[in-house]
Formats: sequence, C-alpha cells, structure tokens
Amino acid sequence: MTRMHSQWDWLCLSLLIISSVTAEIEDGGVLGADVEVEDFDEESQQADVDKEESSLGVVYQTPKPTGDVYFAEPFDGELTGWVLSKAKKEDTDDTIAKYDGRWEVEELKENTVPGDKGLVLKSAAKHHAISAMLTKAFIFDKKPLIVQYEVNFQGGIDCGGAYIKLLSSTDDLDLEFFFDKTPYTIMFGPDKCGEDYKLHFIIRHRNPKTGEYDEKHAKRPDVDLKKFYLDKKTHLYTLVLKPDDTFEMLIDQSVISKGSLLEDMVPPVNPPKEIDDPTDKKPDDWDERPKIPDPNAVKPDDWDEDEPSKIEDLDAVKPEGWLDYEPQYVPDPSAKKPKDWDEEMDGEWEAPQVPNPKCATAPGCGLWVRPMKNNPKYKGKWKAPMIPNPNYQGIWSPRKIPNPDYFEDPHPFEMMTPISAIGLELWSMTSDIYFDNFIICSEKEVADRWAADGWGLKKLVASANEPGMFSQLVTAAEDHPWLWVLYVLTLALPVGLGVLFCWPAKKTDEDFDLKKTDISMPVTKGGVKQGREELEDDEIDLEEEKENEDIGEDGKMKRRELEETEGQFIEDTNKMGRKAPPSEDESKYGEDDDEENEVAGRSQEEGDETNKSGSEDEMTAADEIAGSGDGPLKSVRKRRVQKD
Repeated sequence: MTRMHSQWDWLCLSLLIISSVTAEIEDGGVLGADVEVEDFDEESQQADVDKEESSLGVVYQTPKPTGDVYFAEPFDGELTGWVLSKAKKEDTDDTIAKYDGRWEVEELKENTVPGDKGLVLKSAAKHHAISAMLTKAFIFDKKPLIVQYEVNFQGGIDCGGAYIKLLSSTDDLDLEFFFDKTPYTIMFGPDKCGEDYKLHFIIRHRNPKTGEYDEKHAKRPDVDLKKFYLDKKTHLYTLVLKPDDTFEMLIDQSVISKGSLLEDMVPPVNPPKEIDDPTDKKPDDWDERPKIPDPNAVKPDDWDEDEPSKIEDLDAVKPEGWLDYEPQYVPDPSAKKPKDWDEEMDGEWEAPQVPNPKCATAPGCGLWVRPMKNNPKYKGKWKAPMIPNPNYQGIWSPRKIPNPDYFEDPHPFEMMTPISAIGLELWSMTSDIYFDNFIICSEKEVADRWAADGWGLKKLVASANEPGMFSQLVTAAEDHPWLWVLYVLTLALPVGLGVLFCWPAKKTDEDFDLKKTDISMPVTKGGVKQGREELEDDEIDLEEEKENEDIGEDGKMKRRELEETEGQFIEDTNKMGRKAPPSEDESKYGEDDDEENEVAGRSQEEGDETNKSGSEDEMTAADEIAGSGDGPLKSVRKRRVQKD
C-alpha cells in the first residue's frame, strides 16, 4: 500500500510539472500579463490591453507630482526652462571643444507609449550640455534628497555616459556657460566605456580647514550592470541620500548599492589622523632581505656549468624515404609575371614560393638533422642555497606624524553645498540616448507615484511586447546550443517518471503466495485420498535418499523428525474430529461427516501403533489416513519433509 501511495505521489508531481510547462508555453504569446510595480496605485495601472496588437493600447496622461518637489520634468511638451550651453570644453581640440551636440524631444523608438515623450541625445562623438534651474533650491538639513529619472540606451552604448549633475548654488552660476568645470554637488547615473559598466555616485566635499573641494566616489556595486546597458529597455535610476549620512542607489526600484558617506566613499571623507613623515628616510644599513645566499656553501667539484641544456639525440635515425635533395619550397609553376611589371623599377621578377608537392608524401625534405633532447648532465649555473638572514630588520616604513590637514566631519550630509540646478554634460559615441521624467524631492512616496505614472507604463508595454516563453527559449538555445540538451532532459524526465510509475508491475510468485488465505478447508474424502498419496510419495523420496547417500546421524534425525511430524499431524486430526456438531448450513453434509469421523477414529488407533512399533507397514497405514487433516497442516508437513 505504501508503495502504491508513493507511485501516485510521483505521478501527480510529474503531471503537475507537465501541466505547468504546457501552460507557460501556450500562454507565452499572450500579452497583458500582470506586471507588479512597487507602490503602484490602482489609477496608474488602468490600461486597455489589446492582445491582437504588437503593443499595448494605453491611455497616457502626463505625470503630475503629488507632493512637495524641487524639480519635475516629464518632457511631454517643449523644452521650457532648459538652456543649451554655449561654452567650450577646456584643454580640448577646437574641432570638438564646442558643446554642439543636438537634443530632441521625441517618443521611444520601441515599446512606445503614445503621447509619452522624452529628451533624446541625437549626436554621436560630440559634446552635449543642457541644464535647467530647480523650482527651488535644495538645502541639506533635515530632509532626505531623492533624485530619480529614466534612461534608455535605444541603440545600445559603446562609450558614453547618461549621468546627471546637481549644480551647486553659486553667485556666478550661468547655465549658458555650463561646462565640465562648472561646480556641482552630486553626480549620479550610469556610465560605460569598453567593458567597464559603472553607476556613478560622486559628491564634492568641502574641506573645512582649507576650503578646497575634493571628489568622493561611492564604492562600486557588487552587481553586474551589463544588462541595463544592452537590453534597450527603459530603466529607472534612483538616488536616496539621507540626513543620517547613508545612501541607497536603486535601479528599477531595486537596491543595487547602499552605504555610508563616512565609511563607503573613496577616498574617505575624513582624512587620517596620522600620515607618513615626508622627511623620514630609510637608513643605508637597513637590511630588508628575509633570506640571503649561504656564505659557507661551496660549489661541488662535479658541478659542470658548461654542459648545454640540449644535446643531439644520437639514437635518432633518419626516416626512410627522406628527400635530402628536394627543397621544402619551390617556385609556383602556375604563376605569371604581371603585365605591368617594370624590371627597371621593380627588379627582376620571381615567382612566389609554394610548398614542394613532393614533400607532401615524404617524411621530409632537405638536409636531415638529428633532433635535440634534454641533456641529463645539465645543471646550469651553480648558486649558493638561501638561508634566513640573521640581520633581517623587516620592511622599512617611515614614522608616523600627526596629520596637519586632519579634520573630522561627523555629518558630511549637512556640510554639502546647496543645489539650485540640474544639468546633463555628456560625451557619447552612441546617439539616441533617451532621458525622461526627472524628479527631485524628499518623500519616497512622491517619487514612487511619479514612477508609476511614467516608468510603470513603459515597463507594462515592454513586458507585454516581449516574445513568449517558447520564443525566448529558442532564442537562448540559438546563442547557447547546449541548452537543447537541457530542454530534452527537462521534457523527458516527467515522461519517464510517468512510464515508470504508471506501468503495471509484474506479479511475482512471492507476491502470489502472500495473497493466499490460511483458512482451514473442510475435510473431504477426496482430501483424505490426496493426502495419503502425497505422503506415500514423500516416503518413497525419503527411501531413495537413504539408499543413495550415507546419511549417518543426519538420516536418523530426519527419520525422527518425520515420525514426530506424523504423530502431531494425527493428533491434530483427532482433535478436529471432535469438533462441535455442524450448523444447519452444513446438515446436508452429515453423511460425509460421519464417514470422516470414523476415518479420524481409526487414524488415532493406527497412530498409537505407529508410535510404538515404527515399522514400515504401520507407517504406510498412517500415510493412508494422513490426508484427513486440513489444508494448511498438510502444507506445513510437506514443506518440512522437502526441507529435510
């Protein structure tokens, strides 16, 4: 029963797996699957999905900030408030120094949401600079700073960035002359060149002692960012900077990196308390060698430094058929001198050399030279063995002195310069970089709602337009052919399990014997006769065994066990003969029972005589009535005789 339950469990599991795979394959082409986006409100998810079209028909409305914001730009109209830079990049060739890269406001090329537009970088291999003032300046005090925007590398990215700069509030800030040296407080966003994929978070920290600004870079995330640059999808980049000096960087509302301004910036915000003394110098007698050559070692007399490392193999024999007088290369017989060949200008023309065809079928051509082998006598130049240096003093390092520039900024967040503008100052070798839905605020709920109304719809459309599961599997297998083996094994496993546990098992003789009942069968005349015949056969077998083998003590033991078995069998038969009167259902068998009782009575008397005499004739009489016992007792007796 346990085995049957186990088979049914495995069968159910296999059917469940098959059903799941089949359902996913069939539903792979169905668009409009549920897409979960963090903190989406129901109003922002209302979309009319048309499954027969290649994209979703959505009702787009320009996002509107729901709370207090410092800046919000959906780019659904003209570039109102944005200023193109007229500056030139310093220390650069004049041909590329200008910020003359072109910007356009347009829809996405793929997974378009009708009516949703963004700012697109249109020029390749040019400098671009555009900026806008914030609605109000952000001051670093008791509120967190949240910066969020969307990026789509529509044509991929070779080398270029898509980061933003939050420009510092200064008296001389002029957006028309915004360039790479314009002071900023924070730089944040993706950047890539070659195979180096980055997500920048840089702050410009002011030294309270000197008043100078230094760039502090956040440690690189431990996440592979490659897919965000190559999948041609719109991704949401978010920076959360908190008053407790901690920060988080998110992509698509998932945390990519987090840390502290005091512990996870390079170089550290606060300088070390001690520094190396620049005037300290290593003494001339300072010994940094942990080991030195043994000065007492002597080169052995049999050490020969002149032996070469390789010698000719004198046992080598020139292969038979070697063509000593055939060159390895011969002039090409099919080559012809070009018609425009000028021997005065080009020299005498010679046909190009080609491999000698005769050498192709021979072991080799040209002068045969014995091959070289390692010289067993070679030892090389002798060197004294190394021993620990008794004068070793360790690696020298200059002494430490107090850092004259040391300071401690316990809360760098509060010391950051206020922000009054946002700008994009970029160089890119790839065009069509899409930006959209900039927002700067202090409440996470406001940023999430803004993302739901903009990026959420883009994600919904992109997810609906993705190929089905089956198409994705085929595409993946085209790039990685070994996946076909995995697919075959995945499909064959449930089928094999189904065949294994559903195929009827063949019944064995042992299982058949276990199903037999041990209920006593009624004693009949036919049973008595059959039992007598079987007992006679057993006696004959035993006699033949005695004649063929010198049984010794084992034969006596077998005989004694047979006699005990027969005596017990007769006693059990007599007990059955004294059973209670038959029921009404058995009354019709009354006559047969009387005869069977008489046989049982004689069996008792003959059994007593058999126990006393033990002669073969009396054993025969006992065998005649042995069949009167019930079926199970007869089977037990027969098995015992056969075992002996």
